[in-house]
Amino acid sequence: MRGKDTNYGTGRRKCAIARVWIKPGEGHLTINDRDYKEYLGRPVLEILVQSPLVWLGMEGKFDVSIATKGGGITGQAGAVRLGIARALVEYDPELRKELRRGGFLTRDQRVKERKKYGRKKARRGFQFVKR
Repeated sequence: MRGKDTNYGTGRRKCAIARVWIKPGEGHLTINDRDYKEYLGRPVLEILVQSPLVWLGMEGKFDVSIATKGGGITGQAGAVRLGIARALVEYDPELRKELRRGGFLTRDQRVKERKKYGRKKARRGFQFVKR
């Protein structure tokens, strides 16, 4: 799918990374060489992934090929959403303002906090026993 008429965008969320290529086409959306509905498995995530295209009214106008790795399905879906938005901006810089207004170009930087020594989890300490 990668060629002269394709545009690329990288999306990240939590530990997930999505590499997204878009090109004008019939609206096929594949994630890791599988149909996105089959890959994601939940209607909420399907809506999330398509949201940048729906916001612009461009669903069915691009073939989208995605390679994801890391994290879970939800993190990957969020990464795909950002990757599609960035690829659309590369395709047409005029779309940047509209995508920014919809909040599609903001990277969700929340990641799991690391566990600290002397603690049970990242912040929770061990239960205190007085006697």
